[in-house]
Amino acid sequence: MSSPSDVESSPCPLPVPIVPGGKDTELEEEKVCAVCGDRANGYHFHVMTCEGCKGFFRRSINKGVHFTCPFSRSCPVTKAKRRQCQACRLQKCLDVGMRKDMIMSKEALRLRRALRGQRRREPPGEVTAEVTVEVTAEQRELIAMLMAAHQRTFDPSFSQFMHYWPAVRLDVPSSQPQSPTQPGVPTEWPLSPRVTCLDEDVLPDVFSMLPHFADLSTFMIRQVINFAKEIPVFRGLPIEDQISLLKGSSLEISVIQFNTVFNTESKAWECGPHCYTIKDAMLVGFEELHLEAVLKFHISLKKLQLHEVEYVLVQAMLLFSPDHASITQRDIVDQFQEKTALTLKSYMDQQHPMPEGRFVYAKLLLLLTELQTLKVDSLRQMLHISDLSSMTPLLSEIIS
Repeated sequence: MSSPSDVESSPCPLPVPIVPGGKDTELEEEKVCAVCGDRANGYHFHVMTCEGCKGFFRRSINKGVHFTCPFSRSCPVTKAKRRQCQACRLQKCLDVGMRKDMIMSKEALRLRRALRGQRRREPPGEVTAEVTVEVTAEQRELIAMLMAAHQRTFDPSFSQFMHYWPAVRLDVPSSQPQSPTQPGVPTEWPLSPRVTCLDEDVLPDVFSMLPHFADLSTFMIRQVINFAKEIPVFRGLPIEDQISLLKGSSLEISVIQFNTVFNTESKAWECGPHCYTIKDAMLVGFEELHLEAVLKFHISLKKLQLHEVEYVLVQAMLLFSPDHASITQRDIVDQFQEKTALTLKSYMDQQHPMPEGRFVYAKLLLLLTELQTLKVDSLRQMLHISDLSSMTPLLSEIIS
């Protein structure tokens, strides 16, 4: 007989026939496994199957084994013979519509069981508390590896940026003299002495912010490349996949790294001896409206008070994005990103106390979605800024 849970999960209720004896009874429905014909107990991976075929499909996909049929790939798959040929059984699973992408990883299953266990332990009527999931040994190893890669490749003092072209900020010529205390004219430029252009025909022999921005961007991108090369899974990918991942994520990761040196009070990026504001990016040629959105993003991200570990895990999540174009090893990339995301969630649940930390992870994911939009807009503007794309080969390759 169908259990109550089976009836509730059915998309539409079964009709109840009138039995000649004058008594209403439920119609007995025999659920059949679409793979082997055994009695099914529900939908698994998008198909009505038995518990045996559900487990066989999950194990086969997770282990990545390749079965070979000793005959003509037409072995009968029945309840009695389903164990005789694993190749034909797996192919039958795929043929009836079982989906690989619906298989949860071990970490995801562990998290789901923890959530279910917490709900069972809570007394009825109580407000559901946020579940704190312990960081596993495997997740701690991942964190240690990524932190080591970050510390070997990221220069928070920007000491290695000294050999690049210096930036000289030029005032826009004005027909009327302006007092340094008037709005729009800072009293002090933090990078180098300010040079005033009094005559359009007599420009000082200095470098503007444009080539400096190109050099700074190249410097940051090189750090991202070095970070990626320190990750064994990344090194194991085909070179074409490595290039696609780097081209798709370098600018986003650079933004995340810049947020670590962002000062919310001064609204400036304090990069060691250098200091930048959105006015510098306006001198490069970026639109003010776009830069205001960038500033708002950095303020919002900084308010989350992320730990260094969390910044690094976010960088790895952005790097391993299976949505980037021309990825051939999409499953490997997707699995590593999922593993990193679950590690980040577990770490944040453990490190950010309630109630302040209740929605930190959700807010972070929303900001990462916003970062995608900012990246697209940045690329569009960088392509239209005169001479920027041709200033360094690496920058040109990334934004092409």
